[in-house]
Amino acid sequence: MQESFMDEAIEQAKQAEAIGEVPIGAVIVYEDQVIATGYNQRETLQLSVAHAEMLAIEAANQHVGSWRLEDCTLYVTLEPCPMCAGAIVQSRIPHVVYGATDPKAGCAGTLMNLLDDDRFNHRATVTSGVKEAECASLLTDFFRRLRKQKKST
Repeated sequence: MQESFMDEAIEQAKQAEAIGEVPIGAVIVYEDQVIATGYNQRETLQLSVAHAEMLAIEAANQHVGSWRLEDCTLYVTLEPCPMCAGAIVQSRIPHVVYGATDPKAGCAGTLMNLLDDDRFNHRATVTSGVKEAECASLLTDFFRRLRKQKKST
């Protein structure tokens, strides 16, 4: 089941890539149904907060009519950054599943784990490495193409 929801997050990442965005995608699941999706749109919207997770959380809030997402699971292709980890904690999402680790900004276990810090009033469990190779290759391939394009101009 986790892999099929991660496949949907990967499809969201591909939508980001199709518009020239860094390919990161997210889905939020409630009772085994996807209720919200999001993909990275920072460049398109020119908003620093337009990360896949943030957009999916906002859509899920609208879907359930509440800021609390207590019975949901977030699937995301890249480990959440500090901002997204904070939003996950604040929205009370109890479980996060991610694909690739983020050695530069990962706050779900790589640099730190903001999702499981007992100083906060809410914590989320984390499952990492789901479809990791596929999620990582989306990013690696994207940045490789970008560097190649910059060299040729």
